[in-house]
Amino acid sequence: MIRTRLCDFLGIDFPIICAPMGFVTGAELAAAVSNAGGLGIMAFSGNPPEALRQEIRRLRSLTDRPFGVNLILHYPVEEHVTVCIEEKVPILSFFWGDPSRFVERAHAVGIKVFHQVGSVRTAQRAVKAGVDVIIAQGVEAGGHIEGEVTTMALVPRVVDAISPIPVVATGGIADARGFVAALALGADGVSLGTRFLATTESNAHPIYKERVLKANEEDTVLTTLFGHGWPNAPHRTIRTAFVEEWLGKEERGNESRSDELVIGETRIAGELVPVVRFKGYPPSKDASGDIESMNLLAGQGVGLVHDIKTASTIVRELVEGAQSITKNRLNGFMGGT
Repeated sequence: MIRTRLCDFLGIDFPIICAPMGFVTGAELAAAVSNAGGLGIMAFSGNPPEALRQEIRRLRSLTDRPFGVNLILHYPVEEHVTVCIEEKVPILSFFWGDPSRFVERAHAVGIKVFHQVGSVRTAQRAVKAGVDVIIAQGVEAGGHIEGEVTTMALVPRVVDAISPIPVVATGGIADARGFVAALALGADGVSLGTRFLATTESNAHPIYKERVLKANEEDTVLTTLFGHGWPNAPHRTIRTAFVEEWLGKEERGNESRSDELVIGETRIAGELVPVVRFKGYPPSKDASGDIESMNLLAGQGVGLVHDIKTASTIVRELVEGAQSITKNRLNGFMGGT
């Protein structure tokens, strides 16, 4: 059994978290991971507060296990936080900003607070604010990237800096080997995004999933190209023909022009909305138009993702693989049998 103190703290079976990928980690995927014994964290995906409330209730109807909701602090999320507190979500997860103003309110109703960071400094600041769990994100990760340090270098530094606060490792982890490696670095758990993107429960568009399956570790790039509405925010995305065309001209993607070319549409809170060029929306199954010119976010662990599986299968393979590595490989180094 692969179990850490994070499991006891959260009431989960395995220290495996599904990362909250915008427009991808919806209620179905988050519930599937939680039902498999891990922790699913649902992205708020641009939903207005009341639509988020309905998604939280839908997620709760799909699982009786702990789950989380993630909010991006670049956006005005005060009302979203209020909804999460009113709904008493088990875990409230933040990224890209200072969560300190929300921690006390969340704790007052028994909500545990996560914060994702990209540096030791931001980890220490979050712990000072009372955050319960730190997610240390290496630069290998897909999606938006706050720091510049690799997972291998960042995780042990954060662990040392904020002990005894639990640390979850994320970035480039896509199989049991990465899972075990993160635990060896001192992490209490792992968060996987790209691997869970390629699942039957993921909301990712079929073309998006197909590109993930075909990509290798050299097929992603860290850029600010998809900066319309969230300018100058680094993110790791797949090198499509569109991305290659605009590399070196990223400033154009950060202008957020009101007359930007519309390349498709997607659905938010049940309503169809246009997707303009350089918008950071990763294409969901509801998206249409020029999918390959949209933001196909993925981490460098993408080369380890070869097929579409159920979320429960991935959780089981991570656990069984980690057990096998620990017993058969690592034990062998110590002269065990």
